[in-house]
Amino acid sequence: MTDTELKSRHRAMWASGDYAAVAGELVAPLGPTLVEAAGIAAGQRVLDVAAGTGNAAVPAAATGAEVTASDLTPELLRIGERRAAARLTWVEADAEDLPFPDAGFDAVISCIGVMFAPHHERAAAQLLRVCRPGGTIGLANWTPDGFVGQMFAAMKPYAAPPPPGAQPPPLWGDPDHLAGLFGDRVTGVTARRRRLRVDRFGTPEAFRDYFKRNYGPTIAVYRTIAADPDRTAALDTALVELARRFDTGGGAMDWEYLLWTGRRRG
Repeated sequence: MTDTELKSRHRAMWASGDYAAVAGELVAPLGPTLVEAAGIAAGQRVLDVAAGTGNAAVPAAATGAEVTASDLTPELLRIGERRAAARLTWVEADAEDLPFPDAGFDAVISCIGVMFAPHHERAAAQLLRVCRPGGTIGLANWTPDGFVGQMFAAMKPYAAPPPPGAQPPPLWGDPDHLAGLFGDRVTGVTARRRRLRVDRFGTPEAFRDYFKRNYGPTIAVYRTIAADPDRTAALDTALVELARRFDTGGGAMDWEYLLWTGRRRG
């Protein structure tokens, strides 16, 4: 598979289902949390990489910062644009090949976005390149051991094999992995494990059905095994068991993520 074909497949995956619903109904609190952790303030030039529909870009713009929201999937950008925030520009862009000048931003952030770029070193290099010396890089990423990381682990046996060189998204939630990606090119690093409370689903089955209907990566896996009813049933069961394992009572779950910030060295 060529890189162009891989990116085309990623665009189609994130355009499927209804990621705007997932962003608005489940993970919306992550954006403001990241904006606060990154110290976004009025007058700053901010880039949100893999911004989706703007969960971090919109609250960043609300501080008075000049924000550019970039994403590979134009369908998500169009939804974000309808939110019509001032001081916010929407740009279609690949996180592994950002069309922005070197050192062009005071802060570069990504909220459960850049972690899905398949080539981690390329994406990390781009975050560093477009951030000015002394500027902030801020990330919120699902951890490997948390609920979403474990969901990807549960889906892996049913998914199409990843292309050569692609790395699992939840690695971005491992501080050691980020240390390897950024090395001594950042300083003043903070890495805190946080939990997002999700209480929308009354039953494990309700969670499974919601993600089968709305979440692009889950939809893609089910399409891969659509012709095999036994494997489809097995994945149905695996997702229900996962939600049951993380249930803290009444269907509520805590989804762990890593909140990470650092400053680019001069």
